[in-house]
Amino acid sequence: MTMQFAGSALVIGILATAILDLVMAGRQYFLGLAAPDYALVGRWIAGMPRGYFVQAVSKAPPVAGEGIIGWTAHYVIGASFASLLPAIFGLDWVRHPALLPALAIGLGGVIAPFFVMQPGMGLGIAAGRTPNPWAARRRSLLAHLVFGLGLYAGGWAARLLFSP
Repeated sequence: MTMQFAGSALVIGILATAILDLVMAGRQYFLGLAAPDYALVGRWIAGMPRGYFVQAVSKAPPVAGEGIIGWTAHYVIGASFASLLPAIFGLDWVRHPALLPALAIGLGGVIAPFFVMQPGMGLGIAAGRTPNPWAARRRSLLAHLVFGLGLYAGGWAARLLFSP
């Protein structure tokens, strides 16, 4: 049971995060819109052991390995949010994935960037210190909507792998 839970969460989270990354790459390629820079997330995380929990990371000096740290964190966070599906809705959700719970977790996950990551990176609550906060908020919401759809797709992949 524990292996099924962990395996499902990992498959769902990695697939959902990869789908998000593919959409962001497509958005960058076709629309010329910048993709998220996970090296900045890595820089923020790397500053935490040194006591920098809130910092303007875009102005902070680069940190060795920040890209790897940021991308790893991105996928670990994706898998962590994915684990909420079987944790809240049980392994029955993996056996019979439903769209609404996946979208709820995906969209609900926007709380993390709005109230933890963006303020911690010096951007203010819900990107309130950026030049165009509503554009940043809209991008975050759309990204989490895509992640929610990816969770649903990941649920079907996990069903194929882990259901009897």
